[in-house]
Amino acid sequence: MNDNLRHALINARLQAADVAARLAVDPKTVNRWLKGRLPYPRHRWAVADLLHVDEADLWPETAQQQRLILDEVQAVYPHRWAVPQSVWRRLFEEAQREIDVLAYSGLFLIEDAGILNLMAERARSGVRVRVLLGDPDCSEVATRGHDETIGPDVMAARIRNSLTLCSTLDGIDQAEIRLHRTTLYNSIYRADDHLLINTHAYGTPAAHAPVIDLRGTESEGAADVYLSSFERVWIGAKPYQRGF
Repeated sequence: MNDNLRHALINARLQAADVAARLAVDPKTVNRWLKGRLPYPRHRWAVADLLHVDEADLWPETAQQQRLILDEVQAVYPHRWAVPQSVWRRLFEEAQREIDVLAYSGLFLIEDAGILNLMAERARSGVRVRVLLGDPDCSEVATRGHDETIGPDVMAARIRNSLTLCSTLDGIDQAEIRLHRTTLYNSIYRADDHLLINTHAYGTPAAHAPVIDLRGTESEGAADVYLSSFERVWIGAKPYQRGF
């Protein structure tokens, strides 16, 4: 039973049918909320506005969810190009255990010699560095090239450029490059529990798509979802051997 919602309705002198009419939902739906079912966010907000109370007053569990989100999300950048270069550099400088990169080409980052050298230095100091790039010969890369309206040949060429530049990591035990054939919905740039997630949008180059800055604070949080995604791609990818 949701006694908070029930008491709020009594104080407002409203019945379940009144709420149903205002929100254009079935009265049975409101009764299920009264019995303890958590409504969709849009309905929670509408009910809170109708009763002139805070959402957390009716559903206290949502306050904890909001705190977790606020703890995890450090920033949201409207475009990847809007992320200051200092943020990328600081991300990898702070790594103590792991650096992970999952992208199709990641050329914007890899062509920065300072950052690539930094990744090599961290690997030599014992930080595990894993770089996952798209297989330039796979259909998924060609499709992404079409999606970004640059064409498959350009996307494949960018990947090959990145692979050439990544020779900086050659011979370092803690650094490994693999090629994947995965359809990516986002690119992942990770240093320990800190992630920058570059979302992908159809018809939009990755540089123009948003970036979410996440700090992993809880198991089963948003950051954990992306970390698990990286691991699944890594397992299915093939090690890159230069010259083959």
